[in-house]
Amino acid sequence: EIKADKSIRKLLFCGVGCAVQAFRAVEQSLCLDEVFVLGTNCVDNSPTPEAAQEFVQKGLNVKEDAVQGYEFMQDFKVHVKTESSYIKKPYFVLPGSIAESSIATSCLACFDYTNGLADVVIGYMGAPLNGNEKMNEAYQTLTIRNERGGKMVENAINSNRLKTFGTANGTGAHEKLAVATVNSDSIVLNMLGKKV
Repeated sequence: EIKADKSIRKLLFCGVGCAVQAFRAVEQSLCLDEVFVLGTNCVDNSPTPEAAQEFVQKGLNVKEDAVQGYEFMQDFKVHVKTESSYIKKPYFVLPGSIAESSIATSCLACFDYTNGLADVVIGYMGAPLNGNEKMNEAYQTLTIRNERGGKMVENAINSNRLKTFGTANGTGAHEKLAVATVNSDSIVLNMLGKKV
């Protein structure tokens, strides 16, 4: 459709890593004057709307029709925003079997969690989470990958659409925490056929 519509000369493409990979593969064939790619870190893509509903209902035990959004946050909890409340469910108490239907098979071989081909990437990975912050109030990490991404960020700041709060300066080794996390993750254990 984009290629056939000659009125489209500029395009902003937004997506997770696998979507950006697919878009970059066809980008040149679209014959556009300018392309801007805004990426997000990938953490909670369900393969279908039905799978997302099942995850919310069975995995989080939250009435699906009241949910406005959910996110796996850096405090190891799934934050759920409903019409009338804000719920935090510890990630490690989710039933291991929920992964079978709520995680796309292609995600099991993901190699681009950080969205390396986007011009600029935004997501909570590496960002601090202070106390009782909600997912729509928490800091996000902004990764500028190239000059075009830098211009996108500059334009967003100049039009008062984005505020930045300094440079992230994390230090230390995180390997032990990462290994311990995976070893105690009920979803990972279930997927590996181990006792949950």
